[in-house]
Amino acid sequence: MIEINEILTLLPHAFPFLLVDRVLEYEPEKRIVGLKNVTFNEPFFPGHFPRNPVMPGVLIIEAMAQTAGILAFKSYPDLRGNVFFIGIDNARFRKPVTPGDQLKLVLRVVKHRKEIWVFDGEAFVDEKKVAEARIMATLQAS
Repeated sequence: MIEINEILTLLPHAFPFLLVDRVLEYEPEKRIVGLKNVTFNEPFFPGHFPRNPVMPGVLIIEAMAQTAGILAFKSYPDLRGNVFFIGIDNARFRKPVTPGDQLKLVLRVVKHRKEIWVFDGEAFVDEKKVAEARIMATLQAS
């Protein structure tokens, strides 16, 4: 398990844009399972939507990407820097994510060559798939 203090050393993100609270499973260069506790106090809920709070799909994808970044940086401990999207394919949103949900983020490496990574990502709430996407990213060392 990877706790929040280690996540903060791996990712360049900070509040309010850090969207991974914990890593439950990690297999270097292959797979990772992250967790995001979705609370009513999230800064996006007052505007999305005031009487019916729903986590924006783009932030679910961002949470997947951050989880993928943890996998990449944890797999290569000497590498630090930023992870940048270079593509998102086949994004699908199946069910709304609302306050009180625990978002489980499962990412698998499809391909990795030099600084380019391709991941298949899925997001679950209560074991039901709520979103999925193929994410392409580049790691830019600092």
